[in-house]
Amino acid sequence: MLRALTVSNFALVAKLDIEFGPGLTVITGESGAGKSILLGALSLVLGARVRRAQLRPGAEACDVSAEFDIAAHPDTRAALARLALLAPDDDHACLVRRSASEGRSRAFVNGVPTTVATLRALTGPLVDIHGQSEHRTLLSTGAQRRLLDEFGVPAALPEDVAGAYRARETCHAELARARDETARATERRRLLRYQVDELRGLGDLLDRVPELAAEHKRAHRARELMASVGAAQTQLEEDLIGQVARVFDTVERAGDDALGEAAELLQSGQTHLEEAARELRGYVESLPEGDERLAELDAQLTTIHDMARKHGVAAPDLSRRRDELAAELDRIAGQAAEVDALEAAAKAAGERFQTAAVALSKARRAAADPFCEQVNAALAELGLPDAALRVQFSPAESAAGLEQVAFTVRTNPRYPAAPLADIASGGELARISLAIDVVAAERSRLPCLILDEADVGVGGTGADVLGRMLRRLSANTQVIVVTHAPQIAALGDHHLKVSKTSAQDTVIEAVSGAERTEELARMLGGRTVTEDSRAYARTLLAEAAQAA
Repeated sequence: MLRALTVSNFALVAKLDIEFGPGLTVITGESGAGKSILLGALSLVLGARVRRAQLRPGAEACDVSAEFDIAAHPDTRAALARLALLAPDDDHACLVRRSASEGRSRAFVNGVPTTVATLRALTGPLVDIHGQSEHRTLLSTGAQRRLLDEFGVPAALPEDVAGAYRARETCHAELARARDETARATERRRLLRYQVDELRGLGDLLDRVPELAAEHKRAHRARELMASVGAAQTQLEEDLIGQVARVFDTVERAGDDALGEAAELLQSGQTHLEEAARELRGYVESLPEGDERLAELDAQLTTIHDMARKHGVAAPDLSRRRDELAAELDRIAGQAAEVDALEAAAKAAGERFQTAAVALSKARRAAADPFCEQVNAALAELGLPDAALRVQFSPAESAAGLEQVAFTVRTNPRYPAAPLADIASGGELARISLAIDVVAAERSRLPCLILDEADVGVGGTGADVLGRMLRRLSANTQVIVVTHAPQIAALGDHHLKVSKTSAQDTVIEAVSGAERTEELARMLGGRTVTEDSRAYARTLLAEAAQAA
């Protein structure tokens, strides 16, 4: 609910600090006293456009603050938490402030500077002002749908539909992404297939590049190697080994024990030289004798290096490149399977949404007639016996279901029904909205309702009926009403009186006891307050007390 409103230098107000309580608060005062200033100040702090006339004459800026108790509005608390705007010492409090000067305004939520758009979004669900078109939430088809749902639709149904809709939209987005990627990958897949086949066509050559390079190097130097290594082999076999053998024979024949170690070393050296000679012989025999192998190696290495240049990698990295391209081709090939899986998931999500949305639609249509019957009964109480509300459904798929919900009303049997927003008479619209609020308030938590002269065109018994209806509504919702009807004013739980000082400043003060009786008497008798009007005022207050 609205706890307090503080106004500074707004229009004819120098300084006001007003506290509000639960239930029904009535605001009264003589014409021209400035009752509308209160609503104008509240509209400003809720995000309305700043107008030059709102600045108090001689003041450079105006300032309006409103404090709300949001204990019954978890959505608002969640929104404040998301924006890091929760009050540090009381998460049930929402203090909004608007400071405005000529050509400039600033907005604050719980002391933190913010944008007017954020201020408007946060406070929109907290206050419903009737008589100020920019805040009449009942004219929104979304608000009308929520009222109908809260009246007669199980709370789980809209939640199920919203969840199923989000899941379906997520599936569709993922499917569209996968299809788009698959379409873009068609040419890429063709190129990859060609490249992978081309690289695989080289067989194991890609894995033997270092080996082939070394073999090519040997083949290219084969003759030179054959001659030099062959000469070394011959020299080793024919000269060095023979010399070592002869020395060993000489030492052996000497038979001197002192030469025993030398004999062993000579024998070991002879063995190692013979093994080296065998290795050299084997190497020489392995060298190609003709140019055929060299030509074959030249062709293979030319193909490999051409392929490496084509792919922009070094020749030894071609095998890794082949494996990378093959893996990418496998991933792209798997996208088709992903699309199939996502299509199945999207179909299942669509069926779940359709099932939940159909159930919600049936529940809404079942609730529509009882809702209208109760609202029409309230309209008759409010002096609109010919008014008839109807709920109109039109196809519109969204997270809210399969239809858009709109209230239409007929106020004259001679004319067709029209949307609620098209009602010409402000007084009729106020009473129609009030009737809807009364019915909806029995099952839902409506925001703080502020009615600007909802009693226009209503007097006597009609005003008493309207007042009792407002009293009934205030049992579930804080109601603040600006009224000229004493019958309504007497029913208020709290009474605020608006007046002007000698300096023409607007002041608002709470009245009770004799002061309240005197104000009601003034409303009953005009400028001349008599004992009869005072007696009638006391009667109205006594009847209101009995009705409480």
